[in-house]
Amino acid sequence: MRIAIIGQQAFGKSALEAFLARGDDVAGVFVAPEPAGARPDPLRQFAEEKNLKVFQFKSLGAPESLAALKELNVELGVMAYVTQFAPQAFVTIPTHGTIQFHPSLLPLHRGPSSINWAIIQGRTETGLTIFRPTDGLDEGAVILQKKVDVSADDTLGSVYFDKIYPAGLAALTEAADAVVAGKATETIQDESQATYEGWCRDAESRINWAHHADRIYDLIRGCNPAPGAWTMWGERKVYLFESKKIPARTFSMVKGFKPGQVMKVADGAFTVCAQGGLIEVQRCRIDGGKKITGAEAGIEAGTILGG
Repeated sequence: MRIAIIGQQAFGKSALEAFLARGDDVAGVFVAPEPAGARPDPLRQFAEEKNLKVFQFKSLGAPESLAALKELNVELGVMAYVTQFAPQAFVTIPTHGTIQFHPSLLPLHRGPSSINWAIIQGRTETGLTIFRPTDGLDEGAVILQKKVDVSADDTLGSVYFDKIYPAGLAALTEAADAVVAGKATETIQDESQATYEGWCRDAESRINWAHHADRIYDLIRGCNPAPGAWTMWGERKVYLFESKKIPARTFSMVKGFKPGQVMKVADGAFTVCAQGGLIEVQRCRIDGGKKITGAEAGIEAGTILGG
């Protein structure tokens, strides 16, 4: 089939590779312009290496964007990790329209940090959706979905890279084949089940040690590797990554310690008291430094974090 790829970064590059490997005719690639000083976008670099037409427009709704897509005369547009707004005037240009990837089971977790929030909320299942883009954010008709399990110790990194990423690439090609063949079904999303969450950033990833250990552990998992759940150590910011949750079975396990207080430093980690359990921090980062073991952080037993 003759397609246009609209995407960014590693997932966009992998999607392009997947369609090229099948022998599809990629007529052009639309990539968001890189901000000044940013690393080169891997999708743009790969497309240029393959001598494909690359377009970088500030707006996909601009007249030059619409003209470029029309000139390509493609059967299908494929959106693979797109942060730019793509209006209906753009996505309806291909003969069979456009399909888009989203890493959640829509209508759950609409928004830009969908995997983070699924883990932060303690879900045991999430997945991905291929859908029709509309002018509403992640609100279009669903073409297909794939579910993935979220284990008790999964992180943002493991759910995305090990589960959703490969399943998403396979789903994009499967959906593209169905749409172009006229065999795709499109299901309107149930708005009564819809949820939307915004970006998971600094304000959202701060740890409150008065919360239950389960909630804190889910926050750490959902922010690992980015943006990193964090707490204050005096005037310094400590980001927590690889960690372990230890349920408090008896009062004696936490006797004499306050939530947020470091109970011990041992075996390369420091252990913090929380409501209902302990958080053993195995890897962390202080301010803008590199990741180190918990023991290397220099945080002493008795220290109270989160001030």
